[in-house]
Amino acid sequence: MQTGASYVDTLGDLAATQRLAVRLAALARPGDVILLHGLLGAGKTALARAFIRARARMAGAPDVAAEVPSPTFTLAQLYELDDAPIWHFDLYRLERAEEVWELGLEAALAGGIALIEWPERLGPLLPAERLDVTLEFGPEEDARLVRVVGHGGWAARVAALARP
Repeated sequence: MQTGASYVDTLGDLAATQRLAVRLAALARPGDVILLHGLLGAGKTALARAFIRARARMAGAPDVAAEVPSPTFTLAQLYELDDAPIWHFDLYRLERAEEVWELGLEAALAGGIALIEWPERLGPLLPAERLDVTLEFGPEEDARLVRVVGHGGWAARVAALARP
């Protein structure tokens, strides 16, 4: 299994984060797991929202993702799209990794696309086949540093991010 292909960039503002999310959405396939790492306020939810809206537009269902709330309190949000349902998880409040099964992770892994904020809460359940997206605060207020690392099938797709 190919692992560790990476892409690093500086995102100057929210619009740049959204453009990256659109590019990731175009590369995603059913069964993919995308892990969103970063401190509180680093842009994980903003990236997830833009990703979900982009996939909904691609599926011809922009109304499905007209409103994309943060799953901070619900812990999981499901967006039913014809090409692949998108599951957006926020694991911040999980106490044990096994609780993720009650949120629908198994269904997400069985053909959906899983976007997971605070994936470190998964502990030993962290999937080997995944895309890790780490957002950090940048040198200016709205800037973010992003590191994208593809594992398994994502490794080859990460190389496409380096192309304009």
